Amino acid sequence: MEQRRRGAGHGESVVLLGRGPERAVVDRMLAAVDAGESRVLVVHGAPGVGKSALLEYAENAATDMQVLRAVGVESEMELPFATLHQLCAPLLDRLEHLPEPQRHALETVFGIRAEAPPERFLVGLAVLSLLSDASEERPLLCVVDDAQWVDQTSLQVLGFVARRLLAESVVLVFGARERSQDLIGLPELEVTGLLDADAHSLLDSVTYGRLDQHVRDRIVTETRGNPLALMELPRGLTVTQMAGGFGLLRSDTLPGRIEQSFLSRIGGLPEQARLLLLIAAAEPVGDPTLVWGAAGRLGAASEEALADGTREWLSLDARVTFRHPLVRSAVYRSASKEDLRAVHLALAEVTDPKVDPDRRAWHLAAAAAAPDESVAAELERSADRAQARGGLAAAAAFLQRCVVLTVDSSRRAERAVAAADATLQAGDLDAARRFADIADRDAQSEFQRVRAQLVRSRITFAAGLNQEAPPLLLAAAQRIEPFDMDLARETYLIAWGTAALIAADSDSLTAISEAVKALPPPAGAPHVLDLVLEGYALLVTESRAAAVPVLQRALAALEDLPVREVLKWGWVANGVSAAVWDDRAMRVLVGRVVEGVRAAGALTELPFCLTSLGIAIAWTGDFTAASSIVAEIEDVCAATGVPIAPHVELRLNALRGREAEAEALIAATIEEAGAGGQLMGVTVAQWAAAVLYNGLGRYRQALAAAQVCTRMGELWVSVWALPELVEAAVRAGEDDIARAALEDLADATQPSGTDWALGVLARSRALLSDGPSAREFHREAIERLGRTELRPELARAHLLYGEWLRRSRQRVEAREQLRTAYEMFTAIGMEAFAERAHRELLATGESVRKHAVEAASGEELTPQERQIALLVREGLSNPEIGTRLFLSPRTVEWHLRKVFAKLSITSRRQLRDVLPPSEHVLTPE
Repeated sequence: MEQRRRGAGHGESVVLLGRGPERAVVDRMLAAVDAGESRVLVVHGAPGVGKSALLEYAENAATDMQVLRAVGVESEMELPFATLHQLCAPLLDRLEHLPEPQRHALETVFGIRAEAPPERFLVGLAVLSLLSDASEERPLLCVVDDAQWVDQTSLQVLGFVARRLLAESVVLVFGARERSQDLIGLPELEVTGLLDADAHSLLDSVTYGRLDQHVRDRIVTETRGNPLALMELPRGLTVTQMAGGFGLLRSDTLPGRIEQSFLSRIGGLPEQARLLLLIAAAEPVGDPTLVWGAAGRLGAASEEALADGTREWLSLDARVTFRHPLVRSAVYRSASKEDLRAVHLALAEVTDPKVDPDRRAWHLAAAAAAPDESVAAELERSADRAQARGGLAAAAAFLQRCVVLTVDSSRRAERAVAAADATLQAGDLDAARRFADIADRDAQSEFQRVRAQLVRSRITFAAGLNQEAPPLLLAAAQRIEPFDMDLARETYLIAWGTAALIAADSDSLTAISEAVKALPPPAGAPHVLDLVLEGYALLVTESRAAAVPVLQRALAALEDLPVREVLKWGWVANGVSAAVWDDRAMRVLVGRVVEGVRAAGALTELPFCLTSLGIAIAWTGDFTAASSIVAEIEDVCAATGVPIAPHVELRLNALRGREAEAEALIAATIEEAGAGGQLMGVTVAQWAAAVLYNGLGRYRQALAAAQVCTRMGELWVSVWALPELVEAAVRAGEDDIARAALEDLADATQPSGTDWALGVLARSRALLSDGPSAREFHREAIERLGRTELRPELARAHLLYGEWLRRSRQRVEAREQLRTAYEMFTAIGMEAFAERAHRELLATGESVRKHAVEAASGEELTPQERQIALLVREGLSNPEIGTRLFLSPRTVEWHLRKVFAKLSITSRRQLRDVLPPSEHVLTPE
């Protein structure tokens, strides 16, 4: 790689050598575009090591590509989507090509449209689609330099895009001093110092006279071969100082020493020139009009400001840019507070309040020497605009500065609450706590103190499912009752849901439920939240018989729950259909929620909703659709970096009876969830173990797992484990345990009156019955479960009936039931239960040829390929699939070509013939 620049005063070109390997990496990336592939690279290394030069080489080498460039600016880090706008600005005329939700998302964050703030992952999908669309016309090279100074929202979106690029003709390269958390896991290239020989050559080219060999070696070692340091540190030193090595070995960091080298030379410029440099350093856009406008207000005449040497530091073309980012930071950080305030005030005065009100407010804030209500009000309005564009980090930053500049204590408390809330949403929990403390300290009323406590309790909840959160949320709900009953009820529900998920917190759950029962009835017709809250409280304080009628009313109302409420507290309501044993409502309602959350692009919520849907579909025995959901959960979690417990995978492995896979996942989940005190994770894992071991016929192990599960205070899965406990206990000869479990199961199922509930109850009663009553219970179970879509439960009813008939020496009838069970298990893919049915058939004296348990066609497909194939079979287009799976249409097409090759087909229509049907793949209405 070559980097050419003018030497200081001696005018020769300096050529940096030794970058062959790094250049080869860039060349290979650019070549991959010709094959229709995408490439991503994070180039990182110390300041001055040559990252920007390598990116410049990539731009110069991309002769047949459209180059999009953005640079992070330190003083602009708080402005939402600033860097993303830089990068995408040349493509905004292509927004009309995007699907409407994606187009609206980008128009909103770029201030073109006024709508509700979009989820940042929907913005990411929109950017992915935009780049993919542009690359159809001409390959793209996207360069993002100084990524350490890119605003958080832009970096999160770009990190998302980088992980989804695959088959587009796009190269995305980041340059950063250090690897950002948002870019972790992406391909990287560390740029280090030059090799000794190249470093010596470079040092010789920028120094006068011959240096002593030991001094030269010492300089190269001191700079670690950093090219910029080798060029800059000798400047301003006398020949004597150079020859003796004096002045080179200071104790501060290398970037600081390079900056000091810049400053020592800039110090020789006229005052007007130094002022111009400071204005340019404080103005992040690089707009010449703004820079010269501010310079004029400060009396920096153009003639004097452009003295000899100024252009060595600044490029004054269409944009005002610095020769090196360290020059900007050196100039800005070394300025006095008075000079900085003067420069920011001048920039605020020349910034159009209508065109760019947020940058103007930010400049005014930087110019404020003391609290200033007018500036604080500007920042508050900027925070509102940032929040409207989805810039949570920016809104938090504006509000934090707003608090500092607020004079009135009461108003400061109000703004501190808002700052704490915005900071919490932005994910900075420590800073959120600080501002919650400020709000509490400055509160002038009980209501302000209560709101501060509410935010603090939500921060505790966000820090993880721990035993501190429920009591704090309960206390906050109680204190807020006199001021805002709707908010209090919402807080009670979140507190209840939190307590229900935590292992050792039955006391909190009881206390919350008692407090809810004591609430006055809502004015007018109860809202769905009121019904859910009342029903859950009755579930704990009274009985299911008392709770079910209320929860059934809530279930009907949940069909109309807006997505915005789902995102706030609807996750708690997901358990209503399960509590009343309504399997159809469970699938329909959770499916609708998933579609709404998908449409909103709320990826952080989507895995939790998908988990509920996956469990609901697994009950039906549609393992193909459930596996597709597992793949989608994994995709979304990979995109967001937020892990989630593998509840659906646990359920699938248990039903399939794949012992090794299931046992490993069960053990890992119990260990991880148990360590975190998460009751739900442990309960699901023990439930899975009980199902697994009942299928394998290892009833003692099933009994132990079911007992652990049903002894927990969890209110849903522990109840579903009761039938497993009855079956395992009967087969293990523990009838007393079985009868106690049956009594609990009757209490849990009879109030709902659904075929699912009563069918499972009848199947369990049959196990503890004899003679005609046993036969009647078995037949009732088959009849009731046959009216549902719960095929695994129906197959198990046939199996238990067949086993009872065989033990009653009614072999002919037994064979009929066992054959039905065996065929159903085989068709579903329940390997362990199929083998159990096969053994029973053999015991009846029937010779049965063992069938292979059915697997979905295309087993050789990867999970994502299978997922895409299923969606294509259901009639979705490539753009619709891309939206669903957060992929570009070109990547979907790339996967589809591989699917066709693996399945030996040539058209989308043929997928209907080679893949099994699924009734539970959700498609757009």
